[in-house]
Order: sequence, then C-alpha cells, then structure tokens
Amino acid sequence: MAEADGDDSLNPMSILIDELQNEDIQLRVNSINKLSTIALALGVEKTRSELLPLIIDILYDEDEVLLALAEQLGTFTPLVGGPEYVHCLLPPLELLAVVEEAIVREKAVESLRAISHEHSPSHLEDHFVPLVKRLVDGDLVNSRISACSLFSVCYPGVSIAIKAELLQCFRDLCSDDNLLVRCAAASNLGDFAKVLELDDIKSEIIPIFSNLASDEQDSVRLLMVEVCVNIAQLLPQEALEALVMITLCQAAEDTSWRVRYMVADKFTELQTAVGPEITKTGLVPAFQNLMKDCEAEVRAAASHNLKEFCENLSTDYRENVILTEILPCSKELVSDINQHVRSAVASVIMGLCPILGKDNTIEHLMPLFLALLRDECPDVRLNIISNLSCMKEVIGILQLSKFLLPTIMELAEDAKWRVRLAIVEYMPLLAGQFGLEFFDAQLHSLCMSWLVDHVYAIREAATNNLKKLVELFGKEWALATTIPRVLTLSEEPNYLHRMTTLFCINVLSEVCGQEITTKHMLPTVLYMAEDPVANVRFNVAKSLQKIGSILDNSTLKTEVKPILEKLTQDRDVDVKYFAQEALTVLSLA
Repeated sequence: MAEADGDDSLNPMSILIDELQNEDIQLRVNSINKLSTIALALGVEKTRSELLPLIIDILYDEDEVLLALAEQLGTFTPLVGGPEYVHCLLPPLELLAVVEEAIVREKAVESLRAISHEHSPSHLEDHFVPLVKRLVDGDLVNSRISACSLFSVCYPGVSIAIKAELLQCFRDLCSDDNLLVRCAAASNLGDFAKVLELDDIKSEIIPIFSNLASDEQDSVRLLMVEVCVNIAQLLPQEALEALVMITLCQAAEDTSWRVRYMVADKFTELQTAVGPEITKTGLVPAFQNLMKDCEAEVRAAASHNLKEFCENLSTDYRENVILTEILPCSKELVSDINQHVRSAVASVIMGLCPILGKDNTIEHLMPLFLALLRDECPDVRLNIISNLSCMKEVIGILQLSKFLLPTIMELAEDAKWRVRLAIVEYMPLLAGQFGLEFFDAQLHSLCMSWLVDHVYAIREAATNNLKKLVELFGKEWALATTIPRVLTLSEEPNYLHRMTTLFCINVLSEVCGQEITTKHMLPTVLYMAEDPVANVRFNVAKSLQKIGSILDNSTLKTEVKPILEKLTQDRDVDVKYFAQEALTVLSLA
C-alpha cells in the first residue's frame, strides 16, 4: 500500500500536470476536456483544494486550451460540492473573463451566467456581486466588457441596496469613455431591462436608453434599435409614445445609414412591439421614409419587410393605408436603379394579393408584376415568378393568363436572344405554377417552338427544359404530347433541327426510362444513322453511347451494336472516332 501511495504515475493530478506541460496543443485541450473525469476521481474536497489552484496556474496557456477550460468550468458545480461551494469556481472564471481573446472571454461569461443561478442570495452578494464590481472597476477594457453581460443574472437575487449599487455600475458602463464598453453595455441593456420592475425601467432604463440612442458613435446607436424592441414589449401601451417612439423616430431618420438600415431590418418586430394604434400614427410614415431612403441597402431592407408589415396592420385601416401610402412607394421601388432593391420587392409584393383582394390586385399589383417580369435582372424575374401562386389563388388562372400570356409571348419573341433565353429558362417554374391543363393549352406549343430557334443557346435551354417538364408532369404525359413532336424534328430539312432531336432524346431517356426509350425513341436514333450530314451521324454515335446505359443487353447487341459497327466504317473520321468510342464504353467492341 505504501508503495502504491508513493507511485505518482497513476495519480490523476500527476497525469494532468504531465499532459498540460506537453508541447502538443491538442493533447493539452484533450486533457482539459477530461477535467470532469479527473475531478470525479479526486473527489469534491481535493477538486477545490488541489485541482482549482492548478487550473489558475495554467491560465497563461494557448487560447484553444483556455476556451476548453472556460467551457468545462460552467459544468463544474456538482464536482466542487454543489451550490454551497459553487463560488469556488469564480476565481478562475474571473481571470478567463479578462483575457485578450474575445471568444474565450465570451465562453467564460457564458459559464459565469450559468453558475450564477446556482448561487444562493447570500452567496450572490458575498461572492458574485463583488466579482462584477471588480470587473466594472478594472483598468482593462476587456474586464468592463465582460461585466456588462452579468448584471441581468445577479440583479434579481440581491437586496434593494445592492440593486441600487448594480444600477449605478451599469450606468457607469453605459457612459464609459471606451466605445467597445458602451457597445457591450448597449447590447445587454434589453436583457437587463427584463429583470427590472416597471418603475425602475421608466426611471432608470429609459434615460440610459435615450442617452445611448443619441451616442456620438453609430455603432452604439444601431444597437439601440433591437433594445427598443425589448423595452417596448415591457412598457404599457400608454407609456410607449412618450418614452420610446420619439427615440425610435429619431433612429429612423438617423444621419448614419447603418442605423436606418437596422430600423428597416427590425421594423416588423418594432411594429409588433408597439401595437396597431401607434403603428398607424408613428410607424407608417417612418416606413414610407425608409422605402424612399437615399441608401439602397436601407430601401432593400424595408422592401423585404413590406409584406409582413402590411399583414400586421390592423384590419380597420389596412387596405386604405396600403393603397394610399404603401403602394405609391412600392411603385417607385419596382423601377429602382438598384437591382437588389427590385429583387427584394419582387420577392414579397405578390404577398399583398390576398390582403388586397381580386379587384385591387388586378388594378394595382398586376402592373407592378408585369413590370418586374420584364426586368433585366434574373433574380428579379425569378422572385416574381416564384411567387406567382399568390396571385393565381386570388384572381384565378383565367384572369392571370389574360394578363400574363401577352407578356410571356412578347418576351418569348423578343429580337434579343438573351431576353428570349430568360423566359425559356423560367418555363418549368411557370409550368409548375400554372399546372398541367393550362400548360398544355397555352404554353406547350411555345416550348416546342424554341427547339428550332435559330440561336443554339435557346435550343439547348429548351432541350434541358424537357427533362424538367417530364419530371414535373410525368413520363406518360411526355409520351402523349412531347416525344411525338420531338421525333418529327428528325425529318426536318435543316440538319441543326435534326440534331436537336438527338439532344432531346439524350435528356428524355434519363427520365422516361428503358421501356419508352427502347420502344419509341431508339428506332429514330438508329434511323438517323443514315443521315447525309456527318455531324448528325457522329451525334447518333454519341446518343447511342448516352442512352446505351439504360438499354438492356439484348437490345444493345442486336440493334445498337450493328449500327455502331457500320458507323466505324464511315467515310468521315469524326463519325468513326465516336462510333468506336461508343462501342468501347458500352463494352460492345
């Protein structure tokens, strides 16, 4: 037994010390991650008397090690003897809360907040509050930054006198000379307000809020927008206008675009917090101004919130406000010089259709929709088409097609091929929005006509669309409507159109499967091996290689192989090459 006691090689502390002195950082991190196991082996008394002092000695290690340590200490309460001894964890966490690396400090503060709830009121006052005060009074900026996050967790559990001291400490941080400290205090003001009584919010928090909202640095002012949401949720309706709205309206007109952007971004949260009456009198004008802001980023942020803002308006005045105050601004945004603003509008404006109803949608929203559909920016067109179902559900597919089809036809026949290409690429999306019956009646012929467009990029896009359309409507639909029309192109006098047949078969075979490919499409490919144009013949070889992977062995050997062997004897060198390549790939050589 004496020998065992004298052998330190198996002593948990000795093992930990050896590992923490290792040059390998990852090994040191791993040893920290095993601290709870070591603490269990040592027992609560030795953990407090030996392990925690050792931990304090290693607080000059690499950031990775300190981060792991800060995380571990947040779960250590049972290992030091429970809530009665949880204050023993404060010294190492206090040191970690003032280190240079922000991520380590944040994790230490997170652990301090976690263990604060395990302190009794007396331990809070005797141990936790003094720690907060030391951090507040610290010369290091990092110390004061960390302190800002701790007030909300210790304030509720202490006496009135201590609460007064904590309030004074927080006021000092909010007026600190250092910008980073004021930013940290501003970020935590909302959480701190949630644990105060209503009278204290009015008398203490509102003055702090007003001062920070007029701070000389916009980094502080923009943080107050979210705080405004938090405080507005805590105040009674009758107190909002006098205590919050003045500051909020100032933020919406701030000289810094970053502050105005934050207001626009959080606008619907602010709207929910202040309620419908104040929204009508105070927020609607502010929202109009943000939609007309001189900075594109602000206009885009406001535009993103357009639909939700309108949905949240009280039904008593919603339609009137949208038609008379919101839509006039929206019309300007539809033609905004910045594509990101137009894209933002396009993503939400169709959401107004259910709110405004059929007649107003046709009269007021349809012109905006058609203008956005003609936009030169792909994202704008995509966003408007993606939300087409909102309008379809309100005005019906017949009315929608009445307005939409002329525009689609106009774009589809535009002299500029890039304009035609844009509408071609969106056709599967439009097909999904309109449904099979409408597509077959109104758009299918248009899609097929693009297969013989004089621009290759159009023909290629139309070919790729066939696969998407079959995936959408099914292979039986393809067999009945699309495949027959594709196969007729093989008789076209223009060899480019005949080649399009092969390209279409390549993509259709992927979604139609073996049976349809073998029975309906393969014969046409084999027939085209006799085409007088070499380009067509070598594309036959490439198509056979492409569709060969889905054909059965019998078909490959009896129908495909003879044609490919014949093509290997072709007078054109390219036809020979691709035919031989197909034989090799299909293992028919």
